[in-house]
Amino acid sequence: MTVHSDRLAALRATLAADGLDGFVVPLTDEHMSEYVGSYAQRLGWLTGFEGSAGSAVVLADKAAIFTDGRYTLQVRSQVDGADWSYEAVPESSPASWLKLHAPEGGRIGYDPWLHRRDWVRQASEALKARGASLVAVGDNPVDRVWRDRPAPSIAPLTVQPERFTGRSSADKRQQVAEWLDQNKADAAVLAALDSIAWTFNVRGTDVSHTPVALAYALVHADGTADLFVAGEKVTPELRQHLGNGVRLHERAAFEKALAGLEGKTVAVDPERSVAAIFEALDKAGATIVELRDPTVLPKACKNAAELAGHRAAQARDGAAITRFLKWVEETDDLDELKASGRLEAIRREDPAMRDLSFDSISGYGPNGAIVHYRSSEKTNRRFEPGSLYLIDSGGQYEDGTTDITRTVAIGEPTQEMRDRFTRVLQGHIAIDRAVFPKGTRGGQLDSFARRPLWEAGLDYAHGTGHGVGSFLAVHEGPQRIAPVGGAYAGGDEPLAAGMILSNEPGYYKAGEYGIRIENLVLVVPVEVEGAEKEMLGFETLTFAPIDRRLIVAEMLSAGERQWLDDYHAEVVRKIGPGLGAEERAWLEEQCAPL
Repeated sequence: MTVHSDRLAALRATLAADGLDGFVVPLTDEHMSEYVGSYAQRLGWLTGFEGSAGSAVVLADKAAIFTDGRYTLQVRSQVDGADWSYEAVPESSPASWLKLHAPEGGRIGYDPWLHRRDWVRQASEALKARGASLVAVGDNPVDRVWRDRPAPSIAPLTVQPERFTGRSSADKRQQVAEWLDQNKADAAVLAALDSIAWTFNVRGTDVSHTPVALAYALVHADGTADLFVAGEKVTPELRQHLGNGVRLHERAAFEKALAGLEGKTVAVDPERSVAAIFEALDKAGATIVELRDPTVLPKACKNAAELAGHRAAQARDGAAITRFLKWVEETDDLDELKASGRLEAIRREDPAMRDLSFDSISGYGPNGAIVHYRSSEKTNRRFEPGSLYLIDSGGQYEDGTTDITRTVAIGEPTQEMRDRFTRVLQGHIAIDRAVFPKGTRGGQLDSFARRPLWEAGLDYAHGTGHGVGSFLAVHEGPQRIAPVGGAYAGGDEPLAAGMILSNEPGYYKAGEYGIRIENLVLVVPVEVEGAEKEMLGFETLTFAPIDRRLIVAEMLSAGERQWLDDYHAEVVRKIGPGLGAEERAWLEEQCAPL
């Protein structure tokens, strides 16, 4: 048996001893985070899956792992098909799978600190078809068999200066207080880690690549707040920064504090808060008002200071990417790990860099077709002439978060590769040039990026764009450019000025190569002569050369050619001053008019 087979057997033995017929294992934490600390990587520990989204169900005689289209190839390479069935989301889900496979009258366990309340309702309803029930556990059985499970981080919180945030924590809490007054509520639960970091102007290192700290918060209608965080993480600087308006408590005291809200009206975000929070408030006798976290939109719509920091970070990051791309072109005997390691080293020369914004996706040839691929010693590929190299990466700088993808030819590309790359570029340009009325949803724009691919009978199995934070989460809601519903839900959020999104259409030929072109864009007001509505568009924020060797110029319209030439001219203006003479000369050559 493999190590993961042994772990699965150990979990099954524990479930049997607990009188449970199954257990659901999500890849999340108590804060509904997308990226989680090492202590919460239960799915990866149990199955071997290294992706950032997924879940599993374990029964006594069968088990299933659920992933979306980004991980179709990856999950099969990392998770043993002899132990697990591979289930595609959204076509399947843990609830729908349990409806078919749960034992009659069975008891299926779940951890209420790791699931939303609506999921609990859906799964409970699905299990009724089998006469089965969902059972909340107080002690997660995966944790009991995970003998060497890491402890949650106790790294200290740091203060994010107001020159980067643009607003004081007191000002942000007062905005929440006014929102509570409008909604006739006494307090709001903040459970999302990036919401807490933004509200209190603090950052942390508890989650790889996302500068947040493990904490909960209650913000009250008088503008004061209770912050629940491990005492080891609190410094004198933090206490001084928070002031008298914020009361500090141990993170473990949060559930007890919820029990003390009897008679209060409490606003809770059902998307960002786990079922256990609702259960504790119900038990306390509080009145729950289900409303979206009041910090979500203010956090998404960046202010002038945040945008200034972001633009500065993007210029430095673009210079780092340019130096890297020149190095790739001029270096022999490369492989995926050597390349991504070099890019990280270049980025870390910037004293403002704090971390990568995610594990770099460094994929050559067939590995580039794995959308969320992560290279390892086992999968590392050496670069050989005749294919493509895809590098999706980003940095967490004290003044901004970056995310960029470039695809470059290694040797001579095929005509098919150039055709596909040009179609992806056309989709990218279509998003960048879009002009749309205020109130337009990201889902309405998504097909702009896909049309050139659709015309050739092609598509890609991921969203076109995600929101990005300000030295916060590289995937930040609520805005998305994605199909409405399904695995990429979020495309129904109206786009608003100040929101930052990625623009990243792609194409992936399984077993051969992958293509993606990604820049970050800012939603801005646009003046349209004779317009009868307020109009919006995008300002490009990311500047680095796009590989002209992969472009079929004849496929581009005059407007698309002009866009590319204008973009490359702007790259030289933005990035050139941060480069040495040789690097600038190389950049100018790459950015010559098409």
